[in-house]
Amino acid sequence: MSVTTSGDLFSLAGKTAVVTGGASGIGLAIVHAFARQGAFVHILDRDVQAAEAVVGQVTASGGQAAARGCDVSDAGSVNGIFAEIVKAGRLDILVNNAGIAHVGSLATTSEEDFERILRVNVKGVYLCMRAAIEPMRAQSGGVILNMCSIAATTGLSDRFAYSTSKGAVYSMTLSVARDYLKDGVRCNAILPARVHTPFVDGFVAKNYPGQEPEMMAKLSAAQPIGRMAEPDEVANLAVYLCSDEASFITGQNYYLDGGYMNLRE
Repeated sequence: MSVTTSGDLFSLAGKTAVVTGGASGIGLAIVHAFARQGAFVHILDRDVQAAEAVVGQVTASGGQAAARGCDVSDAGSVNGIFAEIVKAGRLDILVNNAGIAHVGSLATTSEEDFERILRVNVKGVYLCMRAAIEPMRAQSGGVILNMCSIAATTGLSDRFAYSTSKGAVYSMTLSVARDYLKDGVRCNAILPARVHTPFVDGFVAKNYPGQEPEMMAKLSAAQPIGRMAEPDEVANLAVYLCSDEASFITGQNYYLDGGYMNLRE
């Protein structure tokens, strides 16, 4: 068994990673974290201009990245891009981060909204994993990391469609981990509680104008630790789970929740 020196811990040097939804929020933090650890990162995002701007940031910091416009809910878009990536070399890591949110109960969720959430949050994950799995099997290894949510396993008010989609991601993670265990493909998920991203700021500003400080305090207090997570904290866990130091970990759904699941009073 090899011994890893401290200087090499969590290195992704020589690895090629795909991060969906990598132009903003949690995905953006993961892109920067992976690049710092030495990975070449393919940023897949519907906003290709934003993705290209991130590539500029990464290269300015000495990292390597490429931007690709992609609709993860479209099989043609996904399959074409993954084929190009694999043709150019290995595919070591896939992070399924792209997703959309929705606020509504069963009664207030329209059929159109329900289908839209499932199309992106469930079908998108399915399509990307399906496009990645055979190349990973062919090279006898790879890592898939799905961005899930505490909504997958606990009841949250007015999150019917979103919770449904994340429950599916939770189950898909376990299924893929089991089916491809002997192929050397690891599959895990991260289940964050509320993360302080520009999406949260925009949501509060849109729905609670003039009440932003009070609402941000309320959202922070929902986590027993007293604050929301930062995107970099999610990215740090992603680096670990995709590194060789986590080679014994598969089929796990990791809570990153500030104590929400187990420490609520």
